[in-house]
Amino acid sequence: MYVPPPFKSDRSQCLAFAAARGFGLVCAHDGRKPVASPLPFAVGYSSNGTPLLSFHVARGNPLAALADSRTSWLMAVSGPGAYVSADWYASPDQVPTWLYQSVHLTGAAAVMSEAELDSHLDEVSAVFESSLAPKRPWTAAKMTAGRRSAMKKAIVGVMMRVDLVEGSFKLNQHKSDADHVAVAIALARQGDPAAQEIAAQMIALRPQLDYIEPATAFAPAL
Repeated sequence: MYVPPPFKSDRSQCLAFAAARGFGLVCAHDGRKPVASPLPFAVGYSSNGTPLLSFHVARGNPLAALADSRTSWLMAVSGPGAYVSADWYASPDQVPTWLYQSVHLTGAAAVMSEAELDSHLDEVSAVFESSLAPKRPWTAAKMTAGRRSAMKKAIVGVMMRVDLVEGSFKLNQHKSDADHVAVAIALARQGDPAAQEIAAQMIALRPQLDYIEPATAFAPAL
């Protein structure tokens, strides 16, 4: 990942971002071409503090045969992104750009044991079910033993050791306060939830600034 210095995020921030997202694009190489799949995952830690990603793929997925405990895989985790028009800046001579948050996690992947797969399935469902509160969490106990066993036979659990953590959070950190405010206001006015989320992230970066929009600052959004 290319990370310009203004956009570099520290390791703990990147891992927290990945854990909160819980969904990414995992990529490997079969010797001829890249192989990738989008999938949910959970973040854990080994006894020595090494981050571990746990996820599963369909047994027929080519990735299942590539988890050899040696070859590095990449998990790319992205958050909301938003286009920024050059017209929105307070300063002249700007160019359009795209603001985003992205984390890359790299390390070797290995096939889980049966016990590890059981634990992973319970953990990953618990993580996502907890976000649905006050809904009562779904658990595997609601499945018959036969159905759970059949579903498990159709998947392969994978544990990926994270050796390298890289993150680029491009939120206009290199721009002036005036440009930062102008773009945050413009994004907040868009109907796109992703643009609004980027605006919220920008405001959180510089909360001391005045984000009250002048009545005539922008033309009505189309």
